[in-house]
Amino acid sequence: MERNTQLVGQASSFLDAVERASRAAALDRPVLVIGERGTGKELIAERLHHLSTRWDAPLVVMNCAALPETLIEAELFGHEAGAFTGATKSRAGRFEEADGGTLFLDELATLSSPAQDRLLRAVEYGEITRIGSSRPTQVDVRIVAATNEHLPKLVDEGRFRADLLDRLCFEVITLPPLRHRISDIPVLADHFARRMALELEWPSWPGFSSAAANRLLSYDWPGNVRELRNVIERAVYRWEDTESLVDSIQFDPFESPWRPMEASDGRVSEQPRRVEPDEILPFGMTGYDPSGCADFRLAVAEYEKAILAAALEKCRWNQRAAASALQLSYDQLRHALKRHDLMEGKGQSIAS
Repeated sequence: MERNTQLVGQASSFLDAVERASRAAALDRPVLVIGERGTGKELIAERLHHLSTRWDAPLVVMNCAALPETLIEAELFGHEAGAFTGATKSRAGRFEEADGGTLFLDELATLSSPAQDRLLRAVEYGEITRIGSSRPTQVDVRIVAATNEHLPKLVDEGRFRADLLDRLCFEVITLPPLRHRISDIPVLADHFARRMALELEWPSWPGFSSAAANRLLSYDWPGNVRELRNVIERAVYRWEDTESLVDSIQFDPFESPWRPMEASDGRVSEQPRRVEPDEILPFGMTGYDPSGCADFRLAVAEYEKAILAAALEKCRWNQRAAASALQLSYDQLRHALKRHDLMEGKGQSIAS
């Protein structure tokens, strides 16, 4: 399994996890990697393999959540011809494929109870039996497993075998979420942006504007590094001026003024209709006399603030509806509201 993705970061919590993985790599023991989605669990598994004495043997990956329960055991341990409907010939499982190397079990917590029983025997005795066979096979496999679940809690709930957890948790490496690696956000953003700019054959990478950089730092990143990569690559790809600082960031790729809105009863309703300018201008604003303007910037700012406030009032302080009515993106509206100090009050509590 070859990748062009590297472990990038400088936060102490992240470096501690990487260092722990590096130390555990040399030991031929099982390792559990715990972390939220998008934190890089598979990259840590690769590091554990490539720094081990098994580096020149196979690294086999299996996502336990990607297969139905009825096929997981056959996928892990293999099967003989005729073992079940559709099994027209014998097939080696992932354990046999990884013999001499490392088997990475992603989404470990989704394994069924029977699969956990068979996995326990494989981990404890290095012995597997194909489905439909009575002859056990010896395998030499190192197990690295990953999950975003709290396995001790699953044990308490009877959903995961305690003895299997005992054998797998020789070392547990917990990866910090990106919201706790604030110092890594600019580093990762620059890394992904430069790679995307190179792929698009830009003459150079101009960087992000200060406003865009601040937005990246203030976002919560529920999808962690994977989400950050998508956001950065999308921002660079959509930016047309290769000489100027990238200033536009869109966190939600589904955001659109034409996106269907779901009604409270689950049916898809129409988007709020566009509000015409003469509907949202405050009373008396249409009669404004431009000849009396003494400060152009102040007049424009007050005019813009009045339009925003009136649109919010018209849309009952629903910011997404107001953005759609003004033909702005949600992020553009939020930026304008913050600039005019309109984020407090009603709009803060029912922003979306």
